[in-house]
Amino acid sequence: MSRAIWLWIPLLAAACGGGGGGGPAASPSGPGGTTGPLPNVVPVSVNGAGCSAGSYLNKPCVSVTVCVPGTSSCQTIDDVLLDTGSTGLRVFSQVLTLPLAPVTSGGRAVAECVSYLDGSSQWGPVVQAGVVLGGEAPVRVPIQLVDATFASRPSACQGADPDPATAGYNGILGVGVFEQDCGDACTSTDNGIYFACGATCDGAALPVDSQVQNPVAALPLDGNGVIVRLPAVPATGATAIDGELVLGIGTRSNNVPPSSVLAYPLDAQGNLRSTLGGATEPAFLDTGSNGLFFPAPPGTGLTVCPAPNADWFCPASTTTLSATDSGAAGSPSSTLTFQVADFDALPANVDVSSEVGGPAAASSGVDWGLPFHLGRDVYLGLEGHSSRLGAGPLAAW
Repeated sequence: MSRAIWLWIPLLAAACGGGGGGGPAASPSGPGGTTGPLPNVVPVSVNGAGCSAGSYLNKPCVSVTVCVPGTSSCQTIDDVLLDTGSTGLRVFSQVLTLPLAPVTSGGRAVAECVSYLDGSSQWGPVVQAGVVLGGEAPVRVPIQLVDATFASRPSACQGADPDPATAGYNGILGVGVFEQDCGDACTSTDNGIYFACGATCDGAALPVDSQVQNPVAALPLDGNGVIVRLPAVPATGATAIDGELVLGIGTRSNNVPPSSVLAYPLDAQGNLRSTLGGATEPAFLDTGSNGLFFPAPPGTGLTVCPAPNADWFCPASTTTLSATDSGAAGSPSSTLTFQVADFDALPANVDVSSEVGGPAAASSGVDWGLPFHLGRDVYLGLEGHSSRLGAGPLAAW
């Protein structure tokens, strides 16, 4: 399946909404939470113990264990951003020290240039790894080792993140609705994403099974999707919360969707549709974005904050809005009500908020970021897989 890769919008530079987030955590399970230590649960911390000190607002963190495939030589990486808007595991070379074999093309090491809508990018080689999620058995998949010093970076990646401190995390776990991060579009040479590197780095065609993979799709039992379960926070926000990434949909006792869950089929880009103020835009669900980003409907009073927080809204009072969400073909549909408060008025000790949003160009669509996921179970069904919610790709809540 062909699709765009750059769906994630982490507005990191403007996202410092308070203190270090080390206060008491809320309940460790959101609505429909699990009972018992089943292996398909990955703990999620939003600005809690799983995140680095001083993390930015609404940052969801997980720990992922990476192994040399087929061995017990493993390393657990903390402070990994949970991102439902991208696909695949990416870990900075400064924190992952295992000797992992490179993926090659024509005898040359394969590297990848990943570009994001916020203008940032990541560069580095693709390597084979054993990846452990929660208590599941390791799965062998290609991952990206983020290394701005690797070989000869193409022009699109000249501004690539150099280290974890600059990026704000040690890695990204992309568990979106696709099996690979590029798909059929990268099986031709001039895709602008994959490169074969020697003395120079040249565009490379890469078969789908050599591309960076969604490790969830490789799970033998729980590989049809994920559920993001995060508790609600009060309007005043919270210092930190704990939740879960549940692997699989309808495969175990802790991931059976209730009959009230409504499933929205997605298009080839992983989008549904959202209508705000009479304008219908493509929309996507993205825990890697730390706010709600959308074109402001006229007459709502959603003024943009003054610098340095011009990526955020600062209305004179908390504003209530509604959106109609629908599947990619127009059905089913439902109405969602949400609120946007003054970003500049966030208390210094608030590092989790459901009421932060910012402007997005119409061409970028509607980004239902981390605040959308607070207080609801959000299901993502993978392409090429089915569950009791239907055939993926789909989103449901």
